[in-house]
Order: sequence, then C-alpha cells, then structure tokens
Amino acid sequence: MEQYFSATHKMEQEVMFPSLLRGVFPQQQHGEAPDADGHTDLYERYQQLKAIKPMVEKGLASVNDQNSSSTDADTAEDEGVDGNLEERLSHHVNGLQQVLTDLTKNTKALTRRYSQILEEINLSDDQPSS
Repeated sequence: MEQYFSATHKMEQEVMFPSLLRGVFPQQQHGEAPDADGHTDLYERYQQLKAIKPMVEKGLASVNDQNSSSTDADTAEDEGVDGNLEERLSHHVNGLQQVLTDLTKNTKALTRRYSQILEEINLSDDQPSS
C-alpha cells in the first residue's frame, strides 16, 4: 500500500505538464507509430491514476469506519459463515494486493516515460537549429 501511495506521490510531483503525455502510448518507443487498437494514451492513464488515488484513500477510510461500527447483531448473523470468512478474506486481500501492484507498476512506468519525454525535449533544445 505504501509503495502505491509513494509512487503516486512521486508521479504527482514529477508530472508538471501532463499534456506532454497526450498521444504517447505505454509501449510506444521513440520513433515508433502509436498503437491504434483503442488503447488509452499516457495522458488518459495519468488522469485515471489520479482519479483512483482518492477512491483508494476513501475506501480505506470506509473500511476502517465499517470495522469500528459493526454491531453484535452483525456478528450473530455472520456466525454461520465463519468457516468461509478466512478463505473469502484471503481471496479479496490477494486481489487487492494484485490491483495495487498493477497500479504501482503503471504509475512508475508513466513517471519514467514522462522523464524520458522531458529528456528528449531538453536534448532537442540543446541542439543548434540549422
């Protein structure tokens, strides 16, 4: 979880001009034609990643709120499924961990690609025009 928040924070700090990500696709290398299979460009992915962060934060807060507000009646109702709870919880935690890992990878890849774009811009600015 901390890796995800750290990667998202770094992305927010480094990506000062998100519009530079327009038309750049995740697997697109310098000089390669864009992938036109309907994949989202990095600008759209940046917007998605920024939109997801508050949902993750809010989701964690609501889970904490739900845990603190559970009643004895809820406990009595759920006694019949106790044997399955551990398995269900494990399944959901594993799923959440995989989603957060994927989000972290996407965030780090986007930040790296943005840095590469800035380097390319700086290199082209340093070359004298003819």
